[in-house]
Amino acid sequence: MIHQAVFQIEMNNAGLIYQAVTPDQEEGCHERSEGHCRLSADTVLEVTIQASDLSALRASLNTWLRQIQVASEMIDRSQI
Repeated sequence: MIHQAVFQIEMNNAGLIYQAVTPDQEEGCHERSEGHCRLSADTVLEVTIQASDLSALRASLNTWLRQIQVASEMIDRSQI
């Protein structure tokens, strides 16, 4: 069974964050999960994760959401 999660995150710096996290999706697929990020609008970042089991889905979601959080924090700190 394939499990899937889709997150749409509205943020002012969606384009910058997209540029920061997309190199990670080009590293290749993991054995149990696959994640993709795209800009669905100027201010909306969409993350889609597919995994073969719930543990892999949770781990991949944690990774993607943490990368987005770190990129957002770095942008915020650079604007101080």
